[in-house]
Amino acid sequence: MTKLAQWLWALALLGSAWAALTMGALGLELPSSCQEVLWPLPAYLLVSAGCYALGTVGYRLATFHDCEDAARELQDQIVEARADLARRGLRF
Repeated sequence: MTKLAQWLWALALLGSAWAALTMGALGLELPSSCQEVLWPLPAYLLVSAGCYALGTVGYRLATFHDCEDAARELQDQIVEARADLARRGLRF
């Protein structure tokens, strides 16, 4: 099962539980304070997920490590390729 399928299953499960609770399909009499919290719950969860994603991207960006050895190796390969192309008659 792919990660997308897992997320979709979880979303469908949570969505159906939310719908069952808010529409009264289970026959439960929830107090009005619970109903007031239940209606905007998907919006709260969406905003929370967005904040988490933004925080994760910011953290990963702040702790990004440079690969100096790989950059040096790539520069050497570029010099090598230019020399090879110059030998074959290509001018830069």
